[in-house]
Amino acid sequence: MNMITTTDALSAACERFANHRFVTVDTEFLRETTFWPKLCVVQIASPDEAVVIDAIAEGIDLAPFFALMANEAVLKVFHAGRQDIEIVWHLAGIIPHPVFDTQVAAMVLGHGDSISYDQLVQRVNGEVLDKSLRFTDWSRRPLTTAQIAYAEADVTHLRDVYLRLEADLAKRGRADWVGEEMAVLTSPETYRQEPERAWERLRSRARKPKDLAVLMEVTAWREREAQARDIPRSRILKDDVIGEIASQHPTTVERLGQLRSIPKGFERSRAGEQIIEAVKAGLALDPKTLPRIERDKPLSNGASATVELLKVLLRMTSEQHGVAAKVIATVDDLERIASEDEPQVQALTGWRRELFGESALALKSGHLALAMQRGRVIAVER
Repeated sequence: MNMITTTDALSAACERFANHRFVTVDTEFLRETTFWPKLCVVQIASPDEAVVIDAIAEGIDLAPFFALMANEAVLKVFHAGRQDIEIVWHLAGIIPHPVFDTQVAAMVLGHGDSISYDQLVQRVNGEVLDKSLRFTDWSRRPLTTAQIAYAEADVTHLRDVYLRLEADLAKRGRADWVGEEMAVLTSPETYRQEPERAWERLRSRARKPKDLAVLMEVTAWREREAQARDIPRSRILKDDVIGEIASQHPTTVERLGQLRSIPKGFERSRAGEQIIEAVKAGLALDPKTLPRIERDKPLSNGASATVELLKVLLRMTSEQHGVAAKVIATVDDLERIASEDEPQVQALTGWRRELFGESALALKSGHLALAMQRGRVIAVER
């Protein structure tokens, strides 16, 4: 098996890969005890060969691999590649481009929502993969023969999957659909983890402007701490604790210590002092400068019924065209279409609008009806 442990061998392999139209890529990493993923192994395959790269081998420089990821002449094929791309972004500050994600392509071709790699290989190639090493410790050395074979198989089978999906997309005229989806996957905004935006994950915990102000400052503090110390956010402060701090606004050691979610003595630690300072900074913010707290408005009876009809239309469209419903429209899309005059939702843009959006608007306006014919739902123009 071709195991690469030196920079020279990696450079030579990447030079060979650069001569091909596409390569398949996968990574093995650990993240349970760190904030940033720890890259352990990289697998790459071209139509001619496959290699497994020991990313933590002593003295190895991954620069040739990163250069290949940035090579515009070579398509990089991933399956559910968001975390793989995030690793490259974090380590090298680049986004692999161009890319093709077989999980996204599979949804566009009707293979189900977020299909796993082994399920897709079985469905497309008819082969059953051994995934027993999925949760192995990839940081331990030496790697076993079974681990190397497992890693290599992840990219060799992916070659055949990609070629079959590519041909099917071309046959159905849907290659551009996948191209639109890749824009999100290759946007730096998808991977930036700025402390000042960390509050967005917990926005629902803020009921009042003061709550939001405190939430913003405390989550930013936690994000900076987690990134600097490279440990999971929950090891710094759990989400539930932040929620209680945001609602109670403790500005003294005594008040912080009185919170039910705070461990005894924590309030007198360095972290406790910094949290109090973050709370004070939040309370000092001008409410006029804060983001608006968006409340989920309950749907009217009419809109709720419309959403149910739109769900039926979505399911019918999904089955008729062989596209996963999840990739066409979300529940939020349907609710906004039902309740707003001109909603800015993805379901009403690009190929989604042509496939589903126009029919959804026609159904809402009464120009389209749903009926049963021979046990199946059909759309009838009115």
